[in-house]
Amino acid sequence: MLIKKSKDSLAILTDVVLPGETNALNNLFGGELLARMDRAGSISAQRHSRNIVVTASVNHVVFRKVIPVGSVVTIEAKVSRAFNSSMEVYVDVWIEDRKTGDLTKVNEGIYTFVAVDRLGSPVKVSAIKPETDLETERFEGALRRKQLSLLLSGRMEAKDATELKALFEE
Repeated sequence: MLIKKSKDSLAILTDVVLPGETNALNNLFGGELLARMDRAGSISAQRHSRNIVVTASVNHVVFRKVIPVGSVVTIEAKVSRAFNSSMEVYVDVWIEDRKTGDLTKVNEGIYTFVAVDRLGSPVKVSAIKPETDLETERFEGALRRKQLSLLLSGRMEAKDATELKALFEE
């Protein structure tokens, strides 16, 4: 199977925060942001797999800063690592300064998607070859995050979590 580049799965969504999408403090609802991140992530996973994809998990989300009404929000999603049928997708969220155009990173998340056929059965996906330092860092961390998730869900025994053990052994 062809090895693909992470950059080829890049999905970028840009939108403005409207008043109906905000809470009582006029900041974007967290759930609205999660939905936008999920959409960008699913497009990225679909671009990588060229199949239907389903969200398997939201592994980690960090809400660093609020996103006020009227903000221009850009969400960037890229597959950081592909396994058999699953793909870890890293999602970065930025807001744009209206006057300077400068981008400030405000949030990030890690999602897992599974490629499936029309009947919903998992299908194999291509591997990823990281090219940049950031892609390499995210790629290398993905196996640890996957093992931790499997361990916490009871689908992996602690003795089999080789990447996690390596963190604590000399």
